[in-house]
Amino acid sequence: MTASSSRALPLAGLRVVEFTHMVMGPTCGMVLADLGAEVIKVEPIEGDRTRHLLGAGSGFFPMFNRNKKSLALDLRDPRGAAVARKLAASADVFAENFRPGAMAKYSLDYAALSAVNPKLIYVSLKGFLPGPYEMRTALDEVVQMMGGLAYMTGRPGDPLRAGTSVNDIMGGMFGAIGAMAALIQRGITGRGQEVQSALFENNVFLVGQHMLQYAITGQAAAPMPDRISAWALYDVFTVRDGQIFLAAVSDSQWVTFCDAFGFDDLKAAPELSTNNKRVVARATLMPELRNRLSGYSVAELTAIFEAQGLPFAPIVKPEALYDDPHLQATGGLADVRLPDGDRAGQTVGAALFPITMDGARLGVRSDPPTVGEHTATVLGELGFSAEEIAGLNKDGVVA
Repeated sequence: MTASSSRALPLAGLRVVEFTHMVMGPTCGMVLADLGAEVIKVEPIEGDRTRHLLGAGSGFFPMFNRNKKSLALDLRDPRGAAVARKLAASADVFAENFRPGAMAKYSLDYAALSAVNPKLIYVSLKGFLPGPYEMRTALDEVVQMMGGLAYMTGRPGDPLRAGTSVNDIMGGMFGAIGAMAALIQRGITGRGQEVQSALFENNVFLVGQHMLQYAITGQAAAPMPDRISAWALYDVFTVRDGQIFLAAVSDSQWVTFCDAFGFDDLKAAPELSTNNKRVVARATLMPELRNRLSGYSVAELTAIFEAQGLPFAPIVKPEALYDDPHLQATGGLADVRLPDGDRAGQTVGAALFPITMDGARLGVRSDPPTVGEHTATVLGELGFSAEEIAGLNKDGVVA
């Protein structure tokens, strides 16, 4: 765990109550927590299901639940629901990502909570904004398929989900942006409001550039592997010992590229003198470039492109980022203690929120919590006596 800065963080003093699970909702809470808010994660007695996922889900909980407190309670017990409502009455922000109507069963919907706490910012993170689709069950995969992103990512006829939870993570971020905007407005009007963010609409925002491409040109966007590139040199090359992405996105960069490799014939060719001409000639130009560059190593090409200020990127697997010298030098990773599973108690590196404030990264102030780690503390702050807390614990209402 990294030591946090002694300076006050932007959202210090704000209380966020988070009834969320999976990735989208916890991402929203993590953004607010990283920025300094006190975030109380309310979990079922058995804990958030993502604590125990395997495979691709094993990183969900430790990645998106740092800097939070955990309160475990049984909402199905009226006493548990009453605890939740009392906690919500103390909150500046309330975040949830359950099916439409689910929170109303416990009087934890915006209408019920705002009647008691009119300054409350209520962040509702859903699959779809209100409309014909709102009752559908959504996943990141679902909205990628129906929202054009999987079509754009895969090869023609082979739609492919993007390689990370892009809509879940960005949808959570947009929820946090909405919450912060609502907090600013509350400072002016004195009133809270409901903020909604949704996976499908987030996905449509992501592919909006391709929608506009069609609206402007009348030409449908082709899947990325089959696209007509805007630049001739803009692709992955297989070289002597691996793969590397290389690009030259202007005429001056093309000249620089040719000079760096001694390709005077290509620089002088009239049919390659402008970017658009090179795009037209791409079918013959790219095989020629692949042949000429195939004998280089990734390290050699990296050195040349970096020295010339040309765009490049070795193809890196996620696990290799732990050894990335830039991330290590800039503090982009921080140790967190795993709260669950076979490796509970061990520390691993986690990616930090990708911004600096006043020249510093937003660090990890507290590790991802164990289930109910802060239940007694939070209930005590709400005015419950030790005897009342013990009784609720004994009856399985809290843990």
